[in-house]
Parts: sequence; C-alpha cells; structure tokens
Amino acid sequence: MTDVEQLLAAADAARPTIRNTTPGVRAEWLDAVADALDKAKDDLVALAQEETHLPQARLTGELGRTTFQARLFAEGLRTGELTPTRIDPADPEWGMGPRPELRRTLLPIGPVLVFAASNFPFAFSVFGGDTVSALAAGCPVVLKAHPGHPRLSRRTAEVVIDALGAAGAPDGTFGLLEGVEASVVALKDPRIKAAGFTGSTAGGRALFDIASSRPDPIPFYGELGSTNPVVVTPAGWAERGGAIAREWVDSLTLGAGQFCTNPGVILVPDADAFLAAVELPVPGRMLSEPMEKGFAGKVAEVGARPGVRQAAQGNPNDQGVRATVLQSTARDVVADPEALDIEMFGPGGLVVEYASESELEQVVRLVPGQLTGTVQAHSSEPDPVAQRVVPELADRVGRVVYNAWPTGVTVSGAQHHGGPWPSTTAPTSTSVGLAAITRWQRPVTFQGAPVSVLPPELR
Repeated sequence: MTDVEQLLAAADAARPTIRNTTPGVRAEWLDAVADALDKAKDDLVALAQEETHLPQARLTGELGRTTFQARLFAEGLRTGELTPTRIDPADPEWGMGPRPELRRTLLPIGPVLVFAASNFPFAFSVFGGDTVSALAAGCPVVLKAHPGHPRLSRRTAEVVIDALGAAGAPDGTFGLLEGVEASVVALKDPRIKAAGFTGSTAGGRALFDIASSRPDPIPFYGELGSTNPVVVTPAGWAERGGAIAREWVDSLTLGAGQFCTNPGVILVPDADAFLAAVELPVPGRMLSEPMEKGFAGKVAEVGARPGVRQAAQGNPNDQGVRATVLQSTARDVVADPEALDIEMFGPGGLVVEYASESELEQVVRLVPGQLTGTVQAHSSEPDPVAQRVVPELADRVGRVVYNAWPTGVTVSGAQHHGGPWPSTTAPTSTSVGLAAITRWQRPVTFQGAPVSVLPPELR
C-alpha cells in the first residue's frame, strides 16, 4: 500500500529547496528526465502495449510528444518566457501620490497532486503535461497513477525519480501514489496546494467538491467531458460535403474514439446526403473492458433521447465494439438539449440536421462548455454563416478549429486546452501548452525590498 504520509512529508520537505532553484536548474531537471525516458523507450512502449492495447506506433509517437513537451518547457525556462516579471520603479510624481518601488513575480504554489489519465499513458500520465508544468513552476509533484496501466506507471516513475535524483533534484520532488482512497487522503491534506485531473465529469466533479470543501480550499484543475461540436455550413457542404463526412469519420474513430477532443456531435444541412457518404471502419481495441461497457452505455443513453435514432453501425472488432452513428434534428435537440452534452467516449457520434440558419444558431447557443468547437466552411470564399457561428462557439469553447479537425492537440505557447464548465472546472486555465505553468503559480509583489531578499528573477 502507498505510504501517503511519507510521500506528502517528502514533497513538503522538498518544497523550499525547489522554490529557491533558478529556472535554469529546473530546465536541467526536465531535460534529464526527457533524456532518460527516450533512453527507456523500448521498455516503456512494450509495457504500454501490454496494458493499454494501443498500437506501437501510436505509443512511440506519444512518448515522443511527452519528451518534446518537457524540453519545450525547459527552453521556456531558459529564455525567460516562463518567468514573467514586472518592475515599477519608485515615482514621487505618481498621479495618486508617491509610488514606492514594486516588483511583481510568480512563485510556485506548493506541492501539487496530479491525477493521471487513462487514454494517454504517457502524455497525460506520470510525466505528462500536469507534472511537467508543475515541476517547471517549481512545485513538487505527487502523482496518482491510473489503474488502467499500473506497471507502466511504476516503471515510468522509477525512470523519472532516478533521472531527477541524478540531476540534483531533492528527494520528494516527485512521488507516485496508487489507489483512490490514498488519493483522497492526499487531496484533503493541507500540504497539497493544488490539484490537476483528466478524466470523467462524474469523477472530476467529486474530486473538485472535495478540494473546494477543505478548510483551506485549493485550486482544482479538472479536464472533464466534451462532445466537441462541429458545424458544417451550407457553403462548406456544397463545396466538399463528401470529403467532410469522410474526414469526420476518420477523426471520430481515431484511437477508437478515446480522445477528449473527439468530434462527437456534428451539425449538417443535409443529414441523408451526409450519412450516405459515411463508411464506418472496424474500430481498434478500446483501452479496457470498462471503457467498452461505458461506451455501449452512453450510446444507449444518447439513443434513448427523444428524436434520436440509430443511423449507421459498422462491423464489430474482436471485442464486439462497433462504430456507431446516431441521428437527430435541430428541432429535437432544441427541445432536449441534453443530447448535445453526453460524451460517448468511443467510436460514436451524433449527426444533427438543421433546416435553416436560424435553427443552426439556436442549437449552437444551447451547447454547454466544450474543449473545442469546429467549423467546416468554404475553403476560399467568405462564409457569412461561419462569421456568425464562430463568435457563438468562442463563447462556449476553449479552442475554435476552422476547416480542420480537433483530434490532435499540439504543444506550443499559444495552445489552449480547456473550456467553460462542464468541460473543465477552471475555464481560465489550460492543461496543454506553455501557459499551463500558470496554474501552479501565484503572484507576489515585493515593495521596497532590498536585492538581498528578492527571488533571483527580480534582482
């Protein structure tokens, strides 16, 4: 059984040492772990294949994304991009009276608890984005392993801990936790100052409530469910409707549909013609039997909504899972908008036909918070429908995708992976990209302080 007290005590003890490191030192830690993970690639990918059933090429690419991400944060620390400061010099003539010298920086919030995801065993797991961004910020990390890949989690943690130690990081910089009960104990502990989560809406909400109801509430950054609606405009449909249908199926069934950005709802002007162009493949194997059962249950739940019916179903894979497309109309989903917010999390989608532009806009305004919203419009001419729909989507999603597909979330400085509730618990934050570091930092201003007591970046 995981010794929660030992992990928390070690993280708390490491806190002051890590807080006082320079960004350059933390960059060296991240590079060291990235190098160690690359060196252990064959061993790690083989373990991941055994536990997740994901193909070797996908896992190899995901591990490459993981180490790229770590090195990108390291570079941001070295260049100063991730250490923003502001200095206001003393000004005796300031408009509201003499102003003292003020120096503002961002300090690490403290030990962070991270809940690993199931569907990305590298990129959103042990040394995924939450862990990397928290370490970059100067926070010790306690990682709750996902039960879907326990042996991979333990082996990855060994690589991470050994690499951090060899690079000079103090004991307690990173620790691995297993079990729901142990993670709840940690989440309630006052030494944990923030938490990150990727998973189901139900699980994330339960943990969010715990974090919020502590005697000392803490930030909880949960990435939850999302149906990632797609709008096909009349102009886009007239130009390349068949291609849009085929591309949607490719995105919908990628990785057996087990992506948080899976485009699970698509709004089209002609459902019959759209469905005629849909050819459903045999899906790959899903991550686990519980995932298969969960997918089947959600397909049944959406199919039971008023006005929803099955439109297409592909051949089963070896586990009996079939890619499935359901169908409804704008009028029906306006009467029962819950159908727009049930994430099937698998190779299944809902096609909604709109009869007019006003119906389309009605449906879009009923979409709850999502990670992404996609518009498939005319490829070269101004599209007035797109011009009206894009601002509506921007009010409801964290990333608007134009004439592309939402599966595939690159890591960069401008990336935002988040959105309003219920897609996340914190719509102002991102879990992907360099801006993720700000979740684990808090601003502090030093007034009139001598250089000898200032953090390094303010001297």
